[in-house]
Amino acid sequence: MTARVSSVAFQGIEVVDVDVQVQMGGGLPAFTVVGLPDKAVAESRERVRAALNALGLALPPKRITVNLSPADLLKEGSHFDLPIALGLLLTMDVLPQDAIADFVALGELALDGALAPVSGVLPAAIHALAGERGLICPAAQGGEAAWAGDLTVLAPGDLLALINHLKGTQLLNPPEAKLAIESAHHADMLDIKGQETAKRAVEIAAAGGHNLLMVGPPGAGKSMLAARLPGLLPSLDPSEALEVSMIHSLAGELADQGLMRQRPFRDPHHSASVAALVGGGLRARPGEVSLAHLGVLFLDELPEFPRAVLEALRQPLETGRTTVARANAHVTYPARVQLVAAMNPCRCGYLDDPAQACSRAPRCAVDYQSRISGPLFDRIDLHVDVPAVRPADLSLPPPAESSADIAARVTAARDRQRVRYADARTETPIRTNAEADGRLLERVAAPDPEGRRLLTEAAERLRITARGYHRVLRVARTLADLEGGEGVRRIHIAEALSYRRLVPGRGAVGMGS
Repeated sequence: MTARVSSVAFQGIEVVDVDVQVQMGGGLPAFTVVGLPDKAVAESRERVRAALNALGLALPPKRITVNLSPADLLKEGSHFDLPIALGLLLTMDVLPQDAIADFVALGELALDGALAPVSGVLPAAIHALAGERGLICPAAQGGEAAWAGDLTVLAPGDLLALINHLKGTQLLNPPEAKLAIESAHHADMLDIKGQETAKRAVEIAAAGGHNLLMVGPPGAGKSMLAARLPGLLPSLDPSEALEVSMIHSLAGELADQGLMRQRPFRDPHHSASVAALVGGGLRARPGEVSLAHLGVLFLDELPEFPRAVLEALRQPLETGRTTVARANAHVTYPARVQLVAAMNPCRCGYLDDPAQACSRAPRCAVDYQSRISGPLFDRIDLHVDVPAVRPADLSLPPPAESSADIAARVTAARDRQRVRYADARTETPIRTNAEADGRLLERVAAPDPEGRRLLTEAAERLRITARGYHRVLRVARTLADLEGGEGVRRIHIAEALSYRRLVPGRGAVGMGS
């Protein structure tokens, strides 16, 4: 007799149907799992056997074969425990044959029969809804699955509760969709004294989703400014929350098994590998750039990251996605991030301080900053110097504007962008000015005659690339949105150009080689 239970496997953010086939037949007693299982799937035999024993059910002395179809697709993860156990219960006539015909099942079994959380429940639930099926998942993740929409979700705490429900002796209550418990408190801009230029740049970056680089000596407040950026960003809208939560669900990092509403803020250490930052590894898991999708990726001490790691960021920053190609996997993850980076001007950090600057200046700065390639610099819209805070500034009263005041302007600017790009006919939805392409910018960010004259002259003198030209237009459009104006004027172009920073030994950022 052969029983079939539906489950899923994951290839990036794509969900693939897996048919779990369980057969009991004659021959020497054995329990074999085939269909290209990884180590975690192969070990499910012992977890399933122990869970059934905990319920007082012993496997019959027969030859048991579990096939995970399609057989040429690599099966990873412990979530196949539950469908294998359900298949065994069907072949043993513990459950009626049609009990779970319209369900997709996934979950890890503990040795006592309890169901433990697994990764990927939210995308599996959305996939099940698209196929007009229900979902069986652990109780801890019922609230996550319920966000998929109008589908039947069974979320038992253990295998016994699921059996009783399917046999009609117990009723499982449908889970309620829940939000992740996230802190409503963010560090406030009121904590930062001085640094008005840097705070202005952070506000522009938040309003338009622009990449930002802050350069300054140690202790100038670069990390403090970056830490306050999440408090300026608007919450995720429902479609964005689903999109971001799916990625975190696949990575097993969905906080409290509920939907995310705050934009992610990821700050990996500079010892991170290429696989950790852009995705990869044996299972081609999402990296930090994908976990920061629609949020902020903060790289502190930027030149200390390995050169290969930084170069791997170039494509995701330009395309908004990252593709991980391996011999056994070829997956794509979304990676529409806002890069915020901080660095010292040189290795010692005191390039502009005559009292502390090293004897190798300016060569020290050239060598240190040359660790970052010109193409990567060119992908950063805003370059701002963050000077050291003077002791006199520390005794000043707190700034007049709080993060809430700035966030209100940021939200208003983003609302204007959302309305502007709502009807844009593009492959992917455009949410901010930073995502607009050159053709669209020529229509929505065309400067007035004086502004165009200034931009053309600056592009020629500074040898700004086409990418740099469009990035100036994007920043200028954001400046106009913060003012509430319809058109881009010369003053907006001038301020946007002021953020095209000069690099020692190279000239203007964005210049040709």
